[in-house]
Amino acid sequence: MPEFKNPIIPGFNPDPSICRVGDSFFLITSSFEYFPGIPIYHSKDLVKWEHIGHVLTRPTQLNLRTVEPGAGIWASTIRYVEREKRWYVTTCKWDRYRPTLGERVWPRGFVVYTDDIWKQDSWSDPIYFDQIGFDQDLFFDDDGKVYLSTTYRLHNPPDSTQKHFAIHVSEIDINTGRSLTAPIVLRTAPSGLAEGSHIIKRGRYYYLFTAEGGTETHHSEWVMRSSQGPLGPYEVGPLEAVNPLVCNSTNEDVQNTGHADLVEDCDGNWWAVLLAVRPTRIEVGEWVDSALGRETFILPVEWVEDWPIFNEGRPIGLSGEGPKMYRLQQPTDWVANLSLTDLELGWYHKHTPLRKYYSLSERPGHLRVYGSSYDLASPESPSMLVRKQSAKAMTFTADLDFSPARPTYEAGVVAFWNSFCYFSIGIKKDADGYKKLVVTEPVDGKGNFKSHAHAVSDLSVNTTRLAIKCTATSYSVGYVASSGFHCLSTVSTKIMTTAPPLGMAYTGVMLGVYAFGEMEPCLSPADFSGIRLALTE
Repeated sequence: MPEFKNPIIPGFNPDPSICRVGDSFFLITSSFEYFPGIPIYHSKDLVKWEHIGHVLTRPTQLNLRTVEPGAGIWASTIRYVEREKRWYVTTCKWDRYRPTLGERVWPRGFVVYTDDIWKQDSWSDPIYFDQIGFDQDLFFDDDGKVYLSTTYRLHNPPDSTQKHFAIHVSEIDINTGRSLTAPIVLRTAPSGLAEGSHIIKRGRYYYLFTAEGGTETHHSEWVMRSSQGPLGPYEVGPLEAVNPLVCNSTNEDVQNTGHADLVEDCDGNWWAVLLAVRPTRIEVGEWVDSALGRETFILPVEWVEDWPIFNEGRPIGLSGEGPKMYRLQQPTDWVANLSLTDLELGWYHKHTPLRKYYSLSERPGHLRVYGSSYDLASPESPSMLVRKQSAKAMTFTADLDFSPARPTYEAGVVAFWNSFCYFSIGIKKDADGYKKLVVTEPVDGKGNFKSHAHAVSDLSVNTTRLAIKCTATSYSVGYVASSGFHCLSTVSTKIMTTAPPLGMAYTGVMLGVYAFGEMEPCLSPADFSGIRLALTE
């Protein structure tokens, strides 16, 4: 059987949802606090994926203002309705999510649609639902009825020992978002955490797939089925023989497996896409969390007595086997194309920017960034453009031409985890008018930083090459001169992946460029060129 490599979409790409239209597969993942929202990927073979766009590209669709880490756009579902020739995506936006304080404002969720998934900015404005919850799923039945399932806390929980997050479903009007039936509970998990639901139909059965146990070390995937309809009743698949469908242990190279969606290929083979993480083993029983966040994996699905079996019941590994699959060699180098009229796909803002702060035309061959008054620790949207770190060992470099007119101006490159934890190196001017390199590093990952300045003779020239070196266990910042990379500071991956004091760490490290003024706009443009992201040993 041909072998393939996992993950199929590396780097921060959690909560995958997939559908097939003809011989094309379309997959979306979560984007949380980043804008534009919900990246779309396309594939012809389930191995090689191309980033083709985003679902939420306008402030009228997605207005992220000061949302905390882990809030924003959560798990989405993509479905294609053949009779309408239309794609639908349903999701929700968390504005306030503080689980450490027991505080949540449950979102209502919404649906958007397009008749041309290849056309940029073609998705509709949101149609909001009556029903609250998160991890929205849409099921379009053969009779034309549409069902919405979401997760929220039981109305009358039996006790206070668990969260009691349960799967609720109701029939809705897809054109208005209005509920047509009262929500009923389809699944309450033994762990008290049932989420990430997807309903599909195969043959005479309706299947309900759920992610259970939380998205960390106890994450697992379960399945139930009903012969009567999407509202059930559902029987739970046999334990051990079927359920849980997947639940990797903390001794595996791939962990936290779950939140699956299923698809059938053109040859009748079934597959599940799901999220997982790749921690780094330091020694037996000791791991360092992956800075890449949760990534998209794939595994084969077989049907035995009308029950799905994932990966022949084996744990998910970094490789797998399946019909017509192959080992894809990932590109080792990416260089920003700065000759375009606008940014390539794959650049993100933290939160929805209030105005455009960059230009590719004012100085041809350069990405010009005008810094706002918000620094990188601000809960607002700073002047920062970032890309996903997609491998544990990478080097990000950018040539910066920046002549700050005031000591309050700064521009540089950054490894960004969230506003409480980032690692940057930039250019500033000291009180005597000399340019210096300034490193800002996280002390504990909880909003405490220390900064130190470095006088470098090479700063007398216009352009300085700044660099971030990533390994599985550390991050280093510095500059590149004729003699090579000069490291100015190193921070451990353990610090870089610290859970924030508010919200949750649901994303991965992002690498990019920034500029800002301290409580004032930066009127000196920061011109970046030679932006490169390369795999390293």
